[in-house]
This record gives sequence, structure tokens and C-alpha cells, in this order.
Amino acid sequence: MAFEYRMVQVPPNIAVRAREHRGKEAAAYLGRGVNEYARHGWEFYRVDSIGVNVQPGCFDALFGRKAQSATYYVVTFRRR
Repeated sequence: MAFEYRMVQVPPNIAVRAREHRGKEAAAYLGRGVNEYARHGWEFYRVDSIGVNVQPGCFDALFGRKAQSATYYVVTFRRR
């Protein structure tokens, strides 16, 4: 039987107050998300980064604006 996949985009950065910073916030954030999907039958599969180039529109190009790059992060889950 083949897998079904679900991709979830996550923010590239998470905000943490300085007094609450312990160095494990990213793992805790990802763990909460993975456990939430696991409750619905999804298995964590992997995390990928995807670069996207955003091309300027017509008016922006006229004024010399160049393409901008952004990196997005996607968590992949799977289930049978």
C-alpha cells in the first residue's frame, strides 16, 4: 500500500522572550506539531527547506527592483 503525504509549512523563526530562552524552543515547537499530527494518524517523515525566488511585478521591474529570495520550511508527514 502506498503512503499518503501531508506537507505543513512552518515559520523559519519562532519568537521567544529572553527570560524564557532555554535553547530547546525549536525542538519543543516541532515536537508539539509532530505530536498533534500523530494524534490524527500521521507519522513524522522529514523537514525540508525550499528556496523561492519572487520575481518583481511590472511596475517594480520598471523601477529596478530585483528578484528576492526567501527560504521556507516544510514538515512532511505520511500515513498508509
